[in-house]
Formats: sequence, structure tokens, C-alpha cells
Amino acid sequence: MKSVSVSGSPRENVGKKDAKNQRNNGFIPCVLYGGEQQLSLLVEEKSFKNLIYTPEVYYVELEINGQNHKAIVQETQFHPVTDKLLHVDFLEITEGKPITIDIPLRITGNSPGIMRGGKLSKCARKLKVKGLLEHIPENITLDISALDILDSIRIEDIKRDNITIIDNPSKVVVTILSSRNVEDPSKKEESK
Repeated sequence: MKSVSVSGSPRENVGKKDAKNQRNNGFIPCVLYGGEQQLSLLVEEKSFKNLIYTPEVYYVELEINGQNHKAIVQETQFHPVTDKLLHVDFLEITEGKPITIDIPLRITGNSPGIMRGGKLSKCARKLKVKGLLEHIPENITLDISALDILDSIRIEDIKRDNITIIDNPSKVVVTILSSRNVEDPSKKEESK
């Protein structure tokens, strides 16, 4: 799993007025929890560009007053009208303790069902997985080469070592839907 380096400074004043002033100055109020102590901090807004506004998943190398902390983004809050980032919660990663994180799905292969006119339907873009940081992959790749029309891949069909997929096992992740212009192989053979 890739990492992004972010530096922050401790936040002395806590409250709505101070948070609003800090946002106007280009800083985002943040909280780091899950470790020995909870820390309130400020991080420059532009530091989140490569962390939040991307389809990739990263863990954060968070530097506060010379101390390094490994963390993941647990929750983000956005303004309901302007969509401007308001607050970020970081969860500190403890060595040897599993974390739960959403991992993006990647589709590979050429499906015979799509070649015959079917339509690929991705029912999920990310899967919630649990495992140690060193075992969590950057993405989960699914090969659709064996899928024909009306075939699908469910959570229970996905097997990965050292991680557990937390979503409902019967949930459909990818399916090939039928469309109006699907070629029927039996009719093709009859016309010959």
C-alpha cells in the first residue's frame, strides 16, 4: 500500500471560531486518535490533494513536531453546499493491530458475454477489507475472462491471503447483463 507524507502542527485553540479562522487561512482542523493519546492538529488544505481527491487508497505518514505517526483517513467532513473540506479524522495504525479500510476494485480481462453484446455492471467500486497494514493491497483485481451473459462475481468468490473482506458474502460485485442486441450463438449456427 502506498503512503503519502503529511505534516501538521498541534492545534492550541479548539472551538468553532478558531476552526473557521484556520480554514480561512488555508488550514484544516484534524484529529489523530487510536494511539496513546488523542491529538488535535492543523494541516494545510493543499496537503489533502493527493490523499482524498483520488481513487487510490493511501496510508499517511503524519509528521507532528518531529514525531512520525502512521495513520489512515477514518472520516472526512465536507461543507454541504460548497463541498469544501472542513475536518479530517485520522486513525493511528498500531503495529500488529489489524485495520479496516475500503480498497478499490480493478477489472481485467475480456468477457465472452461482453463480446456477444452484454453489458458490464460494476455493483461496487470499493470493498471493505480488514488486515495488517503490510498485507493490505493497493487494489483488488478481478478477472472477468470467464464471465458470460448473466454470470457474476460475488464477495464469497473473492479469495485473498492475509486479509478478510468484511462485506456481505452474497453481495454481487460484478455482473454481465443482457442487452437487446445480444448475439444468440444457437441462431448463428442455424443460419449457416
